Amino acid sequence: MTTDAPAALALPEDIIAWIGEVIGPVVAARRIPGGGMRQGWFVDIFEGDGARELFLRFSPEPESSAFHTLAVEAEVVGALGRAGATVPAIHAVHPEREAVLQDRVSGDTWFSRIGDPDVQLAVAKDFIRSLSFIHRLTPKELDIPGLGPARSAREHALERIAAIRERATRADGTMDGLTRLSCDWLEHNVPDYDGAVVLVQGDTGPGNFLYQDSTVSAVLDWELSHWGDPMDDIAWLSLRTVQDTFTHLPDRLAEYAQLSGHAIDVDRIWYYRVFAETTMATMRPDGQGEPGTFDAGNRLLYGQLHRRLWLEALDRVVGLGLPRPGLPEAGPVQPWHGQYDNVLEMLRTITPRMEDSLATQWSKGVARVLRYLRDADAAGPSTMAEELAELEMALGDRPDSVDAGRVRLDAALADGTVTADEFLRLIWNRVMREDELMRSASGALGRRTWPSLT
Repeated sequence: MTTDAPAALALPEDIIAWIGEVIGPVVAARRIPGGGMRQGWFVDIFEGDGARELFLRFSPEPESSAFHTLAVEAEVVGALGRAGATVPAIHAVHPEREAVLQDRVSGDTWFSRIGDPDVQLAVAKDFIRSLSFIHRLTPKELDIPGLGPARSAREHALERIAAIRERATRADGTMDGLTRLSCDWLEHNVPDYDGAVVLVQGDTGPGNFLYQDSTVSAVLDWELSHWGDPMDDIAWLSLRTVQDTFTHLPDRLAEYAQLSGHAIDVDRIWYYRVFAETTMATMRPDGQGEPGTFDAGNRLLYGQLHRRLWLEALDRVVGLGLPRPGLPEAGPVQPWHGQYDNVLEMLRTITPRMEDSLATQWSKGVARVLRYLRDADAAGPSTMAEELAELEMALGDRPDSVDAGRVRLDAALADGTVTADEFLRLIWNRVMREDELMRSASGALGRRTWPSLT
């Protein structure tokens, strides 16, 4: 199979050759939207008189991230499949590259697009049954060498905090201040829990499972899986509920407690909410990927959502009760500002005419970036001026720029000249003002927050 498609839409020839060797000749390969930081591909294999439909998980380059390698993820999925969990069958793991072939399971992803409330409820209940089943499995039953031996939940939490610190520490030995503050808090507040250790999926919930005919057809994406506290997964479920809604969460948690045998602990869930967002913030310390290989609008949108949720979780567990600042007044309208709306209207006309799902999704991402740039162009300068004034008050003199002030603020937290509470207040104000700038681009996501647990 040959193609002259752009790099982001073309599967490398060596991967096509590998698939041909282990399964059969590739007759079609199409990249699909989603997949987070890893690519997803529908791959059709020639077999006899017809084509066999498979799914490829692929990363173009070796990764330095919070993720397991795809080989370890395949080991986890294989163990779950043997135990009876609803996961895709694994067919081949590349011996050198980050590539895994698995079944292409029928089903849809976006939970919020289910139009019938009764079907939504049935799917949500079935996912809770699936999660409860997995959380009843013991590490011994699963036998996953790639995850290492199962120890206490406390030991696993401390091990993962140390890994976050390692990922977040820059070459010069410095660390982002908010990550430092979060790691310190997480380390000093590990829950006093000595109960069962389970396989935590991490990032579990709507968007990471497929559904069909009112049931879950496959649970996907085990790249963050680890041994740990079952409330860790409940925190991730509540996080994904913000992104894609999931019926009334307290009802689902009551069902989970009954089916799994693990009691819901609200304080532990809040702890792991902070943990989840700290993990999200340090997923890829080696950069954001080459331009043209990812949906920049999606990354912008969800990056801001996760920063806000991170701050909201920290504010709750620390107990500061910080107020949300308003957005400073926008500057005067400039002659070029009207072009933003012109281009947005062009995209509104173009997008419905597209047939490729990835192109459609990415065109929506372009629109998100343009909405943000339009609003940042108007109110961004006054927002930066307000942050600079706050940095001057905290540091004792006016920094040369906002970027320089942020570096100095991180250093001031590290050496103790700025308290953790004062640092958190300043970062809160920065993130919430940025959130206001993102409101038009964020749409409904800009109004969502952590769901109630009770």
